[in-house]
Amino acid sequence: RKVIHHEAKAYDGYSMKYQAYDFLALRTFSKRGTTTGVGSRVGCGKESDIIHVEDENGTEAILKLQRLGRCSFRSVARNRDYKNGKDRRGASWFYLSRLAAQKEFAFMKMLYDEGFPVPKPIDQNRHAVVMEYINGVLLNNIQTMLEAQEVYERALKLMVKLAEHGLIHGDFNEFNIIITEDLKVIMIDFPQMVSTDHPNASELFDRDVKNLTDFFLRRFRIPTPYYPKLEKDITRTAALDRLAMASGHFTKKMQAEMDQLLKEQERGGHTEESDLEGDAESADEDETPSEGSVDVPDDEDATAVAKVHRTAEEIAAAKSKRRAEMRVLQRPTGDVEEELAEPEEEEEEE
Repeated sequence: RKVIHHEAKAYDGYSMKYQAYDFLALRTFSKRGTTTGVGSRVGCGKESDIIHVEDENGTEAILKLQRLGRCSFRSVARNRDYKNGKDRRGASWFYLSRLAAQKEFAFMKMLYDEGFPVPKPIDQNRHAVVMEYINGVLLNNIQTMLEAQEVYERALKLMVKLAEHGLIHGDFNEFNIIITEDLKVIMIDFPQMVSTDHPNASELFDRDVKNLTDFFLRRFRIPTPYYPKLEKDITRTAALDRLAMASGHFTKKMQAEMDQLLKEQERGGHTEESDLEGDAESADEDETPSEGSVDVPDDEDATAVAKVHRTAEEIAAAKSKRRAEMRVLQRPTGDVEEELAEPEEEEEEE
């Protein structure tokens, strides 16, 4: 598969593809021992690929590769908050995918440590997250269920418990819920998670409740639907939203930057194919996780990134030179000869 995209115009331009970014993340996981074998793809969504992997001990795990920008921006914007943040020009979907992976890993780790039913987070690098393999079935793939009302109420209680701890999933539906053999409800997919202090918190909570209830009514014909409200029925008992931002894995600054970048991508209409510059900006991450973060630069990646940056600078210089030549060619002959002639040295006046 193609890992480098080449454009032949007035100059030669190259951009890294998602498959090359996958290789960099997999190389890191391989060195750490968290992913040494890759199996088949078990899921494919608008914004991610889910792959069956195993570690150096042969233990099964799941690898999630973020794919922001693979489809149109609208599918990303619907489930993402993009309000404020520092301006950052020339950012690519690679960088946004890395931020999404960092956020997912941070929230999954925090929820797992707090006892919520989520997969155990194992490792994260660049746009990739390795997590525990859950032996269960995606709710959307279940056609019949005798205990549908019981499972529905468990899922709804989980949503309410999450809100009581200061968090709203933001995409709590049949595609992000796994049901185990003993009817446990496991939730997945956390990049769009927001705080209950968010300006649109009530709207997002109501949407999650409606999506879940509508699915159980449509698929399983449950007898008793419920529609809890954030303001009336939820009493906050914890502040996991603030804890997550203070953990160091995903900070408020990262969230603000991610929000602003998504807004810029909406205005610019970028896709994976249009990222010619800045794609390697987020590729300079290391194989050794550090405290509070799992990505730091190493010499080998830094050298590769430096080459890409030099190429980008050469492309910009070639553009500038070409524009200057075109301006010269459009002038009258006398002006061209005068500009192309070497300037004479001026005599110094005493």
